[in-house]
Amino acid sequence: MEYSDMTFKIPQESESYQSDSRFVIDAIEAIIQSAINDGNNRIILNTNLKLGLPMENINKIAGPIIEAWAFETFYNIKDDSDNAYQLVNAESLPRLNKADILLQFKKTNTSITASVDVKATAEDIENSGKAPNITSFSRIRSAYIEDPDFMFIILSLKHKVYSERNHDSKLMDGIMEIVKYNAYDLKYLSDNDINYNPALGTGQIQIKDIHYVEYEFRTTWEFCRLLDRKYMKSSRRSFDDWFREAVKNKWIKE
Repeated sequence: MEYSDMTFKIPQESESYQSDSRFVIDAIEAIIQSAINDGNNRIILNTNLKLGLPMENINKIAGPIIEAWAFETFYNIKDDSDNAYQLVNAESLPRLNKADILLQFKKTNTSITASVDVKATAEDIENSGKAPNITSFSRIRSAYIEDPDFMFIILSLKHKVYSERNHDSKLMDGIMEIVKYNAYDLKYLSDNDINYNPALGTGQIQIKDIHYVEYEFRTTWEFCRLLDRKYMKSSRRSFDDWFREAVKNKWIKE
């Protein structure tokens, strides 16, 4: 028995998926740019440290703080029912979810839901967050079978950190400032940009270099096959491993 012998469940995405993906990415990037333009891109960390934050290790705590900033930015937008981005809902997802934030947009007579994974990287630390793990192979593969229009957006936020003297407390405030951003649809990242990391459970889908990616437009089914190929090319995985996951997660017909 081989991969080509399988009777697959083949997802069929909507004809509008590609334009919907572009709509969501444009809206997300416009919201982040607006926050930067309005000066709402600074996170102030008040501490009782006289010498300020330990800059050499700041990237270790930046991730959840930047993620919280992103969620609040979207949440504040959705509260305005007449917002220009047509964002109607923003939810913070539980820790072990596939993504960090769930966004819903209104487009003409329909709605679009996007799962957003926030990745923070330091502007002034070389290779910071360069090749992040994104999500579990089996979890993301299953998501596209359950919903052929599943939209997984990676939001890369670059920040820089510095300290300022607080005139009232006379202590040093740490400032995290979001300075650059990019949003990508995972399904459209090029073959060369996607790696498979066999560590942790069924393995992790990984971006080779989150700062430099290219697009390859493909269908949901083509992306599922790409994920399968990455999985089985790993020296630590085999067809038997894949088949076990396929049966368990119902990727193939009985």
